[in-house]
Amino acid sequence: MKKNNLNNRHLGSDKSIRIVPYLLPEEVQKLAAGARTRRNGERDSLFILLLYQTGLRISEALSLTLAKIEQFEGKPVIEVMGKGKKLRLVSCPERLAKKLIAYVSHKRFNSQDRFFPFNRIRGWQIIKQAAIRAGFEKRVFPHLLRHSDAIERLRQTGNPKALQHHLGHSSISMVMRYLSTLTQEDSLRIQQQVEFKDKNDH
Repeated sequence: MKKNNLNNRHLGSDKSIRIVPYLLPEEVQKLAAGARTRRNGERDSLFILLLYQTGLRISEALSLTLAKIEQFEGKPVIEVMGKGKKLRLVSCPERLAKKLIAYVSHKRFNSQDRFFPFNRIRGWQIIKQAAIRAGFEKRVFPHLLRHSDAIERLRQTGNPKALQHHLGHSSISMVMRYLSTLTQEDSLRIQQQVEFKDKNDH
């Protein structure tokens, strides 16, 4: 019995296999809906969706301007200056990019104006208040949305290395901890995407 307890403590202290907290896609939508019920609701719900659908750190999201939304092979990407002042391009869903561009057009922002002109403390407050209005009992915070994006991307792609580049981590070990959330069914769906071409196929 004592041996099992020691093993459990060891597993719990290993970041590579600790289960990471996250929100399901429907919970994120509920959170964004909670943000829309108040003043600046459009802006605040976009802030939440940006954190979730791009996995940006809160500091990266707060620095976003129209000038940082670019194109890579015909798809929208966001130019990000991450930790250590390392530049990277982050995938941005087309629907989200269109919403962001429509928002700044409506607000008549110029290309250098920040989408979200508030600080980190206010960003935390916006998410906390949205969680309360949405009826969440669990603790919700900006980095939880980054975790949620990472897990959803890993479920759909099964590619830790691509996720590492997306999140801007210097080490793959930081990404491997998300693997603990994948179920056997998730893994099977990923493997079913692999196709082999027979030499007799035309």
